[in-house]
Amino acid sequence: MHLNDFADDLTARDMTGTDEFASLLQSAGDLGIPHSPDVRYVSRHTVVRKLRFHFTEWGDLGKPQILLLHGGNQSSHSWDLVSLHLSDRYHVFALDQRGHGDSEWSPDQDYSIDAKAADAMAFIADQGLAAPIVIGHSMGGRITLTMAVQNPGFARGLVIVDVGPEISPAGAQVIHNFVTNNVEFDDLDEFVERVAKYDPFRSKEHIGRTVKYNMLRRADGKYISKVDHRRVPVSTSDLTLDDVATIACPTLVVRGAESNILDPEPAERFVAALPKGTLVTVENAGHNVHGANTPGFLEAIGPFVDSLN
Repeated sequence: MHLNDFADDLTARDMTGTDEFASLLQSAGDLGIPHSPDVRYVSRHTVVRKLRFHFTEWGDLGKPQILLLHGGNQSSHSWDLVSLHLSDRYHVFALDQRGHGDSEWSPDQDYSIDAKAADAMAFIADQGLAAPIVIGHSMGGRITLTMAVQNPGFARGLVIVDVGPEISPAGAQVIHNFVTNNVEFDDLDEFVERVAKYDPFRSKEHIGRTVKYNMLRRADGKYISKVDHRRVPVSTSDLTLDDVATIACPTLVVRGAESNILDPEPAERFVAALPKGTLVTVENAGHNVHGANTPGFLEAIGPFVDSLN
């Protein structure tokens, strides 16, 4: 059983009258995040590359376009507060990637970065996005970099959030352990408690408001992760500093000051390799920068994103 609302079919569903949207506005108020009082926010589905993908769409047609790509074990809703804030001046698309959120699971269990990059490129074509700004966090950042290397000129600018060609093995192991050990629960409160310990920068109230996007309720009453944890081993090679040196568009790298994934020196090397790279560090945030300190994240990306229009 799903715990959240989303479109029933290929018809867009207006989400602004739902309890979920009211909950989002409450979080925005708690955090002091400014937004337009009249927001266009819909839930939609599309089919590309023989898979059904769910996405949320914010803002009006004709405005500059932004594509948001979430991190592993997350969903498009990890960007809700960011999307809400940006929707007054941008047309925002937040995609649930294959095997995540309310998108379809891969029948051949292919969850490689290359497959997800191909999905995102197909989605851009399907929605008619013209050189959008692409913002990717963690896994979504790796996908964004792969897209940029393989498809020069596809975006007018990139924001890469707390990931790069060189990441901390110890930090990656912490994430892996959390993901693999938090798949099934008897009640949601236990999951909230574990997330709060894993990501201490977020309040339990805010975590509790978003837990519905990460879990399903099984027929036996247990709560299980929405993410498809099946994996087929792949040989996709990681991007190198030489690879990212080919990315010509303006690129902002955002690092959480307390990140256990992107350490300061690798972040500096990453930005130095980019022809048009800039680094900004957000205080009071770990790896999940935009969720841990949403106001700080918005302040960090705002001038860069606005400069691209």
